[in-house]
Amino acid sequence: MKVLVIGAGNMGLTYSEGMAKSPLLGKQNLKIYDTDPKKITKLNKEPHFDVYDNLEDCLPKADIVFLAVKPFHIAELFKTMAPQINQQQLFVSLMAGVTIDTIKDGLGATKVVRAMPNLPAKVGKGVTSYTESEAVSKVELIMVRNLLDTTGTSIHVETEKFIDASTGISGSGPAYVFYFMQSMLDAALKMGFSAYDSKVLVSNTFEGAIELFNQSDISPETWINRVASKGGTTQAAIDSMDDNNVKQLIEDAAYAAFDRAIELGKEK
Repeated sequence: MKVLVIGAGNMGLTYSEGMAKSPLLGKQNLKIYDTDPKKITKLNKEPHFDVYDNLEDCLPKADIVFLAVKPFHIAELFKTMAPQINQQQLFVSLMAGVTIDTIKDGLGATKVVRAMPNLPAKVGKGVTSYTESEAVSKVELIMVRNLLDTTGTSIHVETEKFIDASTGISGSGPAYVFYFMQSMLDAALKMGFSAYDSKVLVSNTFEGAIELFNQSDISPETWINRVASKGGTTQAAIDSMDDNNVKQLIEDAAYAAFDRAIELGKEK
């Protein structure tokens, strides 16, 4: 299986490294294309990559092509790619807001998988939702899933609506967690803790809470009730958040990301 990744930015490089270090490619190096001379110089030092700065040298030879460029680059990129592709090739998009139809029309391709990754893929803890065009076979979909799983885990969704929805939950979600963490860090600093102690308190609290959640079938609401005693300190914090409508504000934020993903798809 010959895999090409177009674009060596954050997500492109993350998936490239995950796939290249897996046994899925057999004895084949992963092909990676970029036009940035500095990136190319750096990539050439990696033994598991075949690096290209000319699409003619790599695109026609690929079986599966990952598209990991910024969406505003696709009009020009697709014009260059279209004459060089064939109908047996499978294209996997990691681009936010770019619909399957946009990719099919731009490339003249039929086999397209649209995926929504997230930042924790960089540490092997990513979650990627994906869906496909009608021409993609079950065998091809399994191959794509195996490749996506090299950076964490993946979930198959039935329609692109859920790709946009997962943008609002998992795609943008790490930023919500970091936002909450930053707020707790700021509070800890104001209480007099050192920067180091504040980081330990916050990061380990998040890590421990997630581990408790993952190792049980208990809902977050039930965990809250177990921690919060009536009239106690935790309940005072929860009451403050409820009074300030924090839960609804978080839901609104997730829907704002969801709605923006839909808008981006319409703009293409």
